[in-house]
Amino acid sequence: MQLGRLGAWYSPDKMGGPAQIKEFVTTVERLGYDTLWYPESRGYESFSVASYMLSYTSKLKIGSSIASIYARDAFTSRRGMITLNQLHDNRFILGLGVSHPPMVEGLRGHTYEKPIPAMRRYLKAINHNEAGADNFPLAVAALGPLMLKLSGELTRGALPYNTNPRHTAEAAKILGPNKWCAIEQKVTLETDPVKARALGRKELERYMTLDNYRNNFLRIGFTEADLANGGSDNFIDQMCLWGSADKVKEGLRAHFAAGATHVAIQPVHAEGDIATRNHILTALADT
Repeated sequence: MQLGRLGAWYSPDKMGGPAQIKEFVTTVERLGYDTLWYPESRGYESFSVASYMLSYTSKLKIGSSIASIYARDAFTSRRGMITLNQLHDNRFILGLGVSHPPMVEGLRGHTYEKPIPAMRRYLKAINHNEAGADNFPLAVAALGPLMLKLSGELTRGALPYNTNPRHTAEAAKILGPNKWCAIEQKVTLETDPVKARALGRKELERYMTLDNYRNNFLRIGFTEADLANGGSDNFIDQMCLWGSADKVKEGLRAHFAAGATHVAIQPVHAEGDIATRNHILTALADT
């Protein structure tokens, strides 16, 4: 499977009900995006909603970003990945992640293990004694150097989330050649600085309490002061690109210049503002 240049990233919970999901995925496909990425949501089981989205598209790839390794054992994930590709013309990408302690222990009641050993065991179990495992459409949500290295060793590549071009350059170097470096980037076409940053802060607030994201923010050049009080303007401006379409495209292209092989655009907008969401995706489809 080849991964194209540009993707979209959006949660099924934000899409709405079945009719709205169908409308959204057909819109993303019509606009020419290569892949639609979606998270492990609270409202929809990951593999089930992937099958639904695949059933209403014919060319668009659908990628989990991510499916938690604590939600399914490795055998189930492997069979689900293979089954979805058999049924839907090889258009499903299984993106895996270790999730976060509150989601694993608080929500699921499992024990959160050390991320690198847990992911290594899981990936080896998926690949074990399976013909064609080297070509599985499999990638890992990776931020730190060790997880990025593991992604390059055992999968097609990495799916960095909440990053900047500095991190993209570091990730691409660690992953090495011929590996996917498929990054997510939040964007809004709001041109008023106050409104744009307010949207960005609202979108990012959930991540700023999670240790793995905070640690990576500090690793890629931000300070504790940048992460205080909802995030500094500099932090928000990098995490959620805003402004005119041309300005945002410039920011997206910076990831490609840094070594990204794929950029997934996550539209940021006021809750329920579907028109703005679609406008963002339409305006940026030719990046």
